[in-house]
Amino acid sequence: MRARGVTGRGSRGGSWWGKARLLLAVLLPALLAVAQPSEAGSRLVLPMPVLKPGEGLSLTLGDGEVRSYGEAQKEAPMGGLAKLIWMRLEGSDWSSRNVQFRCQGMAGSFLCGKREGHGRMDLGRALAEDCDLAFLVWIAEAQTRWLQDYGDAAARLRMEEVFAPFLGRRLPPGEGLPAFSAAWVGGGDLLRTSPEAFLRWLMEPQQGEVVIFGKRYLAGFWVEVKDLFGKEGWWFKTGTAPVIGEPTATSAWVAGGRGSALVVLHLPRGQGKPEGLARIREILGLKP
Repeated sequence: MRARGVTGRGSRGGSWWGKARLLLAVLLPALLAVAQPSEAGSRLVLPMPVLKPGEGLSLTLGDGEVRSYGEAQKEAPMGGLAKLIWMRLEGSDWSSRNVQFRCQGMAGSFLCGKREGHGRMDLGRALAEDCDLAFLVWIAEAQTRWLQDYGDAAARLRMEEVFAPFLGRRLPPGEGLPAFSAAWVGGGDLLRTSPEAFLRWLMEPQQGEVVIFGKRYLAGFWVEVKDLFGKEGWWFKTGTAPVIGEPTATSAWVAGGRGSALVVLHLPRGQGKPEGLARIREILGLKP
């Protein structure tokens, strides 16, 4: 079971798109230089959150202060947010190789949450669509490389160090890599967090690249240009998670940011993308 890695897509410099990108690369630094807002004007102002029962919200406006509301300290299975942990571990390699995967609803013994599959996946789309199968295939390849590069014990230590804040004492002891399963991309309840705990994790300097990937893949290529004209530049990673003790129920997560502001929301019921996006935009006072 191997992903289809692509190291390049060939030169598009002669196409209109290639020329447009070249023009943007030339003009954007100049536009940024003349369009920089003042420090006071760049501060994000959000409305006071009004939450529903069971919801938890934590946010920072980039000042280092954490503001928490509702059930922000209540721990729950982290579901699709686990993919941001993998971006911390493997995001640079996957991005540089432009990994690809065709999701047809099944890969080996693993099933996709979307029965008909997601179709052709690159890293950005897999992150946005929360495609478990794409990440599972890419992770399997990464673990094979770890064993070759580091050996069993060091590979496990590397993985444990990054996932430690979300494992508690639920990982069975051992010296080799843990059993490879859907639990590592958000299935089941192995990985857990709370809105406040995940926000604090995102705020750590070593997670800076995760935030950069979020903006790059989830806010869109034109986010820098939109910022120039005062348009919203939010990125949001949604995820669906199981509910402990209720096999048919799901909860929803949203983690996102704009500039130095970050926000994490947990809904006690719902599907990640539709309910999560609608609710976070409502709370933040953004247009539907």
